[in-house]
Amino acid sequence: MAGHEIPEPEGRKQTADPTAELRAAEESRHACDPAFRHGVVVGFDGSTSSERALAYAIGMARRSGSGLIIVHVANRLPTTVWAGCEPPVFVDVPDHRTEVLGLELACADYLAEVPWILVERGGDICHELEEVGREYSADAIVVGSTHGLVGRMFGSVAGRLARRAKRPVVVIP
Repeated sequence: MAGHEIPEPEGRKQTADPTAELRAAEESRHACDPAFRHGVVVGFDGSTSSERALAYAIGMARRSGSGLIIVHVANRLPTTVWAGCEPPVFVDVPDHRTEVLGLELACADYLAEVPWILVERGGDICHELEEVGREYSADAIVVGSTHGLVGRMFGSVAGRLARRAKRPVVVIP
């Protein structure tokens, strides 16, 4: 059975692939600096254990001749806003700690040895570290161990990441 051809309206621009622009925008959003491909990802929040992890990751990156991707997963604190008799609304309050950490890292002499970038993410720490590792095709993810009651109750970030990661995870005590 022959189909019936519907003429295009005048003035309508025909593209070869209507999804090409969408794919190009998606690829550019996830594109990363090629200088940091196969680098070392390190989780950093300014704590003592994350500082030890950063020191180890700097050595790893220097020895392998790769870049260092420092990831700070910001705390997005859900706060409830009550507006009269309407149901409560949850609002994300951004964590400005990343800006402070970025300034501290920019002034740090020990980071002069390797090329580095600071990436801010929001959400689950394990998921975000693995996602950054995937985006940069990282050779390894370095994290500090967590101690204390919260780590024992909910499982440490290092333990959860080591169980689910698709690349090597180095846990620094």
